[in-house]
Amino acid sequence: MRASYIQDVEAWRDEFQFYSEVSVRFSETDMYGHLNNTVNFAYFEYARIEFFKHIQLMNDWLDPKGETIPVVADLQCDFVKQVYFDEKLRIYVKANSVGTSSMDVHYMMVNEKNEMTATGRGTIVQIHRLTGKPVAWSEDTKKQLQHA
Repeated sequence: MRASYIQDVEAWRDEFQFYSEVSVRFSETDMYGHLNNTVNFAYFEYARIEFFKHIQLMNDWLDPKGETIPVVADLQCDFVKQVYFDEKLRIYVKANSVGTSSMDVHYMMVNEKNEMTATGRGTIVQIHRLTGKPVAWSEDTKKQLQHA
């Protein structure tokens, strides 16, 4: 592994609990028949949203009267193995670390053979919907994220 955010790949891999499944659609492949490199980011987004729904963070963020929303501050992907049309993938997500108003989210994509196909990480920041200023996580949210 060459990803700078992974120190011990086996220990890192064992920390994941939550995942979402996807099947690679034909429209997501390129002229060489493998998954287009931009699609990994869409898969990360899908799994991240499912993760947030699972730990019930989306409820507040989707409330039209809610004051906070999440924004992606940065996002990266490291490609490990090619993926092809109709493959079934699991996209794992975890909150790797939680700051005052941000979190470092890690991703791992694996195929049906449990081979890692991609890894990723990104920073999510909770901001005030109107001011755009960072808003600290509540203690309950921090606990949700640390135990998910």
